[in-house]
Amino acid sequence: MFKLEVSWRGLFVLAAAIGAVWVIPQVWAVVLLIAVAFIFMAALLPYVEWLVRHRFPRVVAVLVVILAVLAILGGLAAMFVPAMVSEFTDLRDNLPNDAQRLEDFLADFGVDVELSDRAEEINWSEVVSGRVAVDYGQKVLFGLLSALTIIVLTAYLLVDAPKMKAYLYRFIPDRREHEADELLEAMGRVVGGYIRGQVITSAIIALYTLAVLLILGVDNALAFAVLAGFADIIPLIGAFIAIVPPVFAAFDQSVTRALIVLIALLVYQQFEDRLLVPRVYGQTLGLQPLVVLLTVLIGGELLGVTGILLSLPAAAAIKVALDYFLARRKPGSYFEAKEDEVGAPDNPDDGSSESSAAG
Repeated sequence: MFKLEVSWRGLFVLAAAIGAVWVIPQVWAVVLLIAVAFIFMAALLPYVEWLVRHRFPRVVAVLVVILAVLAILGGLAAMFVPAMVSEFTDLRDNLPNDAQRLEDFLADFGVDVELSDRAEEINWSEVVSGRVAVDYGQKVLFGLLSALTIIVLTAYLLVDAPKMKAYLYRFIPDRREHEADELLEAMGRVVGGYIRGQVITSAIIALYTLAVLLILGVDNALAFAVLAGFADIIPLIGAFIAIVPPVFAAFDQSVTRALIVLIALLVYQQFEDRLLVPRVYGQTLGLQPLVVLLTVLIGGELLGVTGILLSLPAAAAIKVALDYFLARRKPGSYFEAKEDEVGAPDNPDDGSSESSAAG
């Protein structure tokens, strides 16, 4: 005989789970925006708390941090977009000649390809036709609206972070509050540290690329440096995006210059992968290389570029949660050995909670 007894609480949880399975796919775009906003909140929260500890009203602190980030991104876009438009125009006008030069260069090594003829056959009016422009215009408009939504959500989350934490703790027994503190702090440290660490590595590759291109006299060096910084955010394929455009631009001036740029940027990629990233992140992510590869591939397959960008912080957060629940089954706590947050201002224990509550 099989006897099953279900409490009212169990029925409620089951109904909530079924409802979530049905609702989440319907509002998946909104869920993604909220997830991105939470990630940015984790990255910016230490700076807001630092300003609050220095007697800034919380709303003012959030506005200062958000406006500073927007000013930096706006300045980078102002440098990047016009130069990239100019590079595309030069590529379109000089592609047959560049293809012929590359064809002659490869012929010296016994490689016979017909690049110049293929370049002349490209119909640029179809590549940048009105329909294509409208499609890309719609995507750009949707991206801008999504970015605006993320900014607003991030600002609200930063302002209401103490209230949200207090509300969440109403559902947690008093004896579990310490464990909840450890879990939330670890997740914030991992996710926020990943974003801030990524900003550091992006800045370094941008400066390195700028120095190399300026020394070699490549046109639009600043724009390519900004492109390298943004491309560094994308796992796996970011290196390709950071290297190929400046190499093509250098090739327009000379083959030797293009080879030097290629070698210099490839050397830096090895330096970043083997030395810089481990030092910047330390144990922030704590993910094995195979896990990183699989996570990026799965994220890209499910959500495209968005999935690629969100895959690593999401995987790191999941790992923190799993480590937490595994640690509860053993003596001691996995989170007792805390690391400094990457790129975050100092967060002294004395007085931080009171200042946050006062904000």
